[in-house]
Amino acid sequence: MDYHSMLAWALPMGVGLAAVGSGLGLGRAVGSAMEAMGRQPEAAGKIQISMIIGAAFIEALTIYAFVVFFMLQGSIAN
Repeated sequence: MDYHSMLAWALPMGVGLAAVGSGLGLGRAVGSAMEAMGRQPEAAGKIQISMIIGAAFIEALTIYAFVVFFMLQGSIAN
């Protein structure tokens, strides 16, 4: 198996793995935040802000994987 065929196989798998990991991480973060807000409604504002910042970081990692996919996709054709 040469470099190009391995890259053509690994790039979509990496993006898929990043998407699955992001989905699991976001689900767990939002679920935990909702549970925390249910237990302490007076702290809902702080919890929600922390959850949104964490969700942004999780999504940023997925977007980075997607950008790397497009950057390396050009080297498959060569």
